[in-house]
Amino acid sequence: MELQTSIFVNPAADVAADNALPLCELARQLEEAGEFEQAKTVLESFWKGPGSHPSTSGLTEEVKAELLLRTGTLTGWIGSAKQVPGAQEAAKDLISESSAVFERLGLTEKVAEASVDLAICYWREGALDEARITLRHVLDLIGESSSEQRLRALLNMAIVEKAATRDSEALRIYREAAPLFELSPNHALKGKFHNSHAILLRIVGLSENKTDFIDKALVEFAAASFHFEQAGHKRFQARVENNVGYLFATIGRFPDAHDHLRRALSLMKSLNDLGGTAMVEDARAQAFLMEGKNADAERTAREAVKLLSGGGEQVVLAEALTTYGKALARIGKLNDSKTNLERASEIAQVAGDPNRGGIAAVTAIEELGKNLSGEELKNYYRSAEALLSESQNRELKIRLGDCARLVLAVESSGYEAPDNQPELASAFTQDFSLESEVLRYEGNLIRQALEASGGSVTRAARLLGVTHQGLAFILNGRHSDLLSVRTPVKKRRRSIIRYH
Repeated sequence: MELQTSIFVNPAADVAADNALPLCELARQLEEAGEFEQAKTVLESFWKGPGSHPSTSGLTEEVKAELLLRTGTLTGWIGSAKQVPGAQEAAKDLISESSAVFERLGLTEKVAEASVDLAICYWREGALDEARITLRHVLDLIGESSSEQRLRALLNMAIVEKAATRDSEALRIYREAAPLFELSPNHALKGKFHNSHAILLRIVGLSENKTDFIDKALVEFAAASFHFEQAGHKRFQARVENNVGYLFATIGRFPDAHDHLRRALSLMKSLNDLGGTAMVEDARAQAFLMEGKNADAERTAREAVKLLSGGGEQVVLAEALTTYGKALARIGKLNDSKTNLERASEIAQVAGDPNRGGIAAVTAIEELGKNLSGEELKNYYRSAEALLSESQNRELKIRLGDCARLVLAVESSGYEAPDNQPELASAFTQDFSLESEVLRYEGNLIRQALEASGGSVTRAARLLGVTHQGLAFILNGRHSDLLSVRTPVKKRRRSIIRYH
């Protein structure tokens, strides 16, 4: 995208109200290119910056609404980049005020634009339900048109579903929207589509061991980088570098991973983007953990948390705290690890993202399980199971199943505390049967797996780490009372696709 930089000047304080609309358009172009500070400077005759309300005196209703929208979206972006407390709430207020004016004027496309920007603010805060509802309203409002606002709504709906770990739904949206994005002339928008799609392909590819998805992710990242370069969007080029670096780390290509992550970090720091810098530091910390460099991971994760602690992006902070808690556990700081993981789960739940809270609880079991009491383990597990109940991510379900087996093993061991031996001895005299106790625990665990997977024996078997045939044998042989929990068996046609 070629910006009209010839009109980019610091406007004088007495700029006529008639100039407000072209200045708003220039600010929009700069914002789309990721040049948020320049966009703010363009509007300085009307607006002092985030935290203030623009001066709309003497403006027509339409121009007033446009100025409110531009200052609102910039407040959200700058607030994210600089981690300004309360910025997303202030952005939502300005955007909502703008939307109300556009609605009075009957400007449907502008109402849709404002609503998409409002949903982005909700997403940054972790309020995924509010974001989803707002975006559905946009799609209902503009129907089947091929307008840019419909594309923006579809893109952000997929991002919201991805954040909610509803991977199948997000993949469906990307697949159906791809032909529409191919026709768009907007490089920045196409870059965002390819980048976000690539992230989901990476997630699904890793969780389901689909190497073709990993290959597709790399292709999508390359496409995203091309379009961002065409758009002159350095900030999002940095995000692509970050995402590619993280992908390489997950497949064990650590030198390549750190090369990309260093480039991402350098770009974010050159833009003075604190939120982006924290995102890269978190990715670097996760890469160090995968590499076994736990001290480096702890130091880097601490920096990410520090950068995010003053801002309003609570779910991003929760993710960084989860990484930090994991790193602390790996270097033996168990109490600090527990504190940070519990904080991560609480922050995510308050923000409205139960999945991120569930991930923190699962991480606590995985990293601290051997040092927790049986009751603490059960509490973490119950929390994780409830918070991840809507997740479609296979890897998370497998991790949850591993956690369930750990809880079962601790309960079955009877080694909760050495000074409980009198109580245990008493229990053994009361018609105790090891075989019946093991059978009871096994049955409870299978019931939970079946309920979590909607009665599907195949999915329940994956959660429990056994084959479909093995679980079916156990159900028919030892736990026929649980057959009513499973879904009816259906004859399936043989697939022409071979799964590995």
